[in-house]
Amino acid sequence: MENKLSNSNFAKRIEDALGNQQLRENFRGAMDFLRLKRSIAFNDKTEWQTLKETGARIRRQTIDHLPELLEQLEKTCLKNGMHVHWAQNAEEANQIILGIAQSKDARTVIKGKSMASEEIELNAFLDRHNIESIESDMGEYIVQIANETPSHIIMPAIHKNKAEIAQLFEDKLGVKCPEDDVDGMIGLGRKVLREKFEQADIGISGVNFAIANTGTLCLVENEGNGRLSTTAPPVHIAIMGLEKVIPDISALPTLQKLLTRSATGQHVTSYLNLISGPRKKNDLDGPKEVHLVLLDNGRSRIQQDDKLKTTLACIRCGACMNHCPVYTRIGGHAYGSTYPGPIGQVVMPQIEGISKSGELVDACSLNGACGEVCPVGIELPKLIRSLRTKRASERKKLSVEYWLWQGWRIIHAQPKLYQLMTKLASQFGQKKSLMPKAWTKTRSTPKPAKTSLHQQLKQK
Repeated sequence: MENKLSNSNFAKRIEDALGNQQLRENFRGAMDFLRLKRSIAFNDKTEWQTLKETGARIRRQTIDHLPELLEQLEKTCLKNGMHVHWAQNAEEANQIILGIAQSKDARTVIKGKSMASEEIELNAFLDRHNIESIESDMGEYIVQIANETPSHIIMPAIHKNKAEIAQLFEDKLGVKCPEDDVDGMIGLGRKVLREKFEQADIGISGVNFAIANTGTLCLVENEGNGRLSTTAPPVHIAIMGLEKVIPDISALPTLQKLLTRSATGQHVTSYLNLISGPRKKNDLDGPKEVHLVLLDNGRSRIQQDDKLKTTLACIRCGACMNHCPVYTRIGGHAYGSTYPGPIGQVVMPQIEGISKSGELVDACSLNGACGEVCPVGIELPKLIRSLRTKRASERKKLSVEYWLWQGWRIIHAQPKLYQLMTKLASQFGQKKSLMPKAWTKTRSTPKPAKTSLHQQLKQK
């Protein structure tokens, strides 16, 4: 799947999004609704502040001790009977998953919601190797059959309204449903997906948190599809960014409260799945094999950057996006990246490089809302400014302006060279100006004096 706007540049995507009135109305209504639910969920300001401070401390300590915690996680997962794989980048992660699938002669994969799988573009990769990958999360399934990518990390199809989804189901699934019958549309989607659960050879999921000292994978979800993806197929593959590890189960209640309330305004999510290994001898259900793929993809490099490593504290709740005035107006697809909004502006330039994704940091008014609502205290505006500075530093070395100023510095540091240049400017500066036309269009063209100040002083 590819974003239909992916072939245009960022400025063009923004222009297209701003010109789409229906899209803007869809996002405006959705963001207002989500912000209201969140404010109700955190109506006790004292509790909010306590949770936020506790969550921030847990995540900071985790990032500071990330290597040790990951080694501990691997050890306990192996002890529990899981297979653990380390992937340095997206290509390695895809190859690991393909290898597992091919070893099982798998033809169908059913997926629970996973932004890590979106990050490595797993669906498209498996499709190229003749393995069908079906999204089981309803929002993900909607964007999949629409041949789109998620526009939000929590609610992938938030850019579509009920009428658009009803029309999509009619066009792609051949089923007609009244646009005001939301339950009917969900029922139709689930009917299709239930058959896929029965046929799937492998189930794939993401990981919200992984407990290092017990080797337990935690999945938070609302539809039950994630639970089916991890239980019904004979093989379960979990994809996890390195930063999702937490030290012990005592950290989970705080982070879960912050995640569910910040993401959807729920005090308690519908399902909290704790997976500690494959099916045991007397278990009634569960997969025969569990594989954990630990995805680096630039994360270890971020962890070593003292200024930017707090990026890894993110719990992927989406609150920063919901409160961002820029995201609210242009939507997720305009960013053209896996992670949109403020967190995308911080994550993507670090994963893909400033040269490829650095322009994302320009889509920020620095109003500070994203930093205020972050449940784990990430100073997103500060990180965006830091990346802007880094981008400007890299770009200026490629600009004419940079080298002009370097020349100016050298000239003014050498008295004899300075005198020579002022003499030349006095003699030839009265002729055709070398100033850019765009600069002189609204400014008077500067003309050097016929004699420099030094020359005038000598004459006196």
